[in-house]
Amino acid sequence: MRHRIVVLGAGYTGAIAAGRLARRLRREDVAITLVNAEPDFVERVRMHQVATGQDLRPRPFSEMFADTGVRLKFAKVTGVDVNRKTVAVINTNGSGTTPTAPEPGTTPIAPEPGAEELAYDTLVYALGSGWDAQGVPGTAEHAYEIASRPGALRLRERLARLDAGQSVVVVGGGLTGLEAATEIAEARPDLDVALAARDGLGDWLSPKGREHLRKVFGKLGINVHEHTAVTGVEADRVATADGEAIPAEVTVWTTGFTVHPIAKATALEVTGTGQIVVDGTMRSVSHPDVYAIGDAAMVMGPGDKPLRMSCASGTPTAWQAADTIAARLTGGKLPNAPLRYFNQCISLGRKEGLIQYVTADDRAVRAVLTGRLAAVYKELVCKGAAWGVANPMLGLPTRRRHVTPERAAAGSAVNATV
Repeated sequence: MRHRIVVLGAGYTGAIAAGRLARRLRREDVAITLVNAEPDFVERVRMHQVATGQDLRPRPFSEMFADTGVRLKFAKVTGVDVNRKTVAVINTNGSGTTPTAPEPGTTPIAPEPGAEELAYDTLVYALGSGWDAQGVPGTAEHAYEIASRPGALRLRERLARLDAGQSVVVVGGGLTGLEAATEIAEARPDLDVALAARDGLGDWLSPKGREHLRKVFGKLGINVHEHTAVTGVEADRVATADGEAIPAEVTVWTTGFTVHPIAKATALEVTGTGQIVVDGTMRSVSHPDVYAIGDAAMVMGPGDKPLRMSCASGTPTAWQAADTIAARLTGGKLPNAPLRYFNQCISLGRKEGLIQYVTADDRAVRAVLTGRLAAVYKELVCKGAAWGVANPMLGLPTRRRHVTPERAAAGSAVNATV
C-alpha cells in the first residue's frame, strides 16, 4: 500500500511542497493529494494589481501538475481529525459546483458531490491566512480586503464605480497597505487616496527607504495619516482614536492577517493566534505525522524571532517540510533549509519600487534599491515565485528514492539518522 500524503492548500507553500514531494519520491511508493478549493493558482502577492483592474495570467493546476503524479482534489476543507488521521472536505471547483472531466495529463480524484473524508499517513497543513478585521466595529460590513482573490475582485468592481474626486482610505501601514495605496493612486489619479497608519510611515525602513517612500507618496498625492488608530468603519468614513473622521467612500483594510481557524479546532498544539507549533523541520510538536508550513505555522527564525507571514517566509518552510518528509520516508539525511531574510520587496505602483535590504532576522540596514530598477526587481521576484509554483518538477535534480516498507507503514513519526 502506498504512503498517503495529503497537502491542504495550494497557495505558494502548499503547491511548492506538493511538487517538491513528487520530485523526491517514487510514484509507486506514495500517493500525493493536493487539496484546494479553487482550480487555479492565485498570485496573492499581486492582489493589489487585480483590485485596480489588471488581469493576471491564468495558472490552472491541471496544467501545473500535469504528469507529476500529484492528484488534484478541488474541495473546501471543513475539518481535520488528527487522531483518526482524516480530513473532512466538501467537493467544489471553486464556484460551488463539482468539477467536470479532468484535463488531459492529470489524475484528479473522482469529483463526487457533497462531503467526504480523506485519510492520510502524512499531512501537510498549508491553509494559510486571511484578512484580520481585528474586531473593529463596521470593518466586516463596510471595509474591503485584498488578502484573497474574491476580495480583490469585489474591490475592483467598487473602485470602477467611483467618480473622480471620491475618497479611498487604506488602513494599515505595512507592506500590503503601502502597495495597495500606491497602486490605487497610480491607477486612479482622479481619486482622493489616503493611508491611515498606526505608526509612522515606513518607520521600520532605513532612513533612505523612508525618504524614498515619502517622495513617492508625495508624487502620487497620497494623504498620510500617521500615528492614527482607526476605531470604526462606516459606509462613508473611518473614525479614529483621536476623534477625527476621515472621509472614505471606500475603505481598504490591510492591518494584518489571521490564520485559518481549522487548526485551532483540532488536537494539534497551536499558539494563541491559532498557528501550529512546529520544530525546525516543520513537523508538529504534538503530532509527528503532521507538518505545517507558511502562515499556518509558528516558525522560529534567526534571533529566535517568529517568521512573519509572507511569501518570503513560506517558501523555505515548504522546501524544508517536503525534503524532511522525503528524508524520513526514505532514510535520507534531514535537510536544513535557510530560514532567514535578505530583503523586503515593495512595489509602489507599476513604475516605482523599494527594495529594503535587511539582516537575517528582518531588521533594515542602510542599503536600499529604489525607483524603476526596484520596480523591475520586484516584478522579477513575483514572476520567479509564480514560476517556481507553476514548474514544480523543474529546477531540481531528479532524486526520486524508494520509500522503505517499514517507514511507509510507520509514517513520518520515524526519524532518520542525521
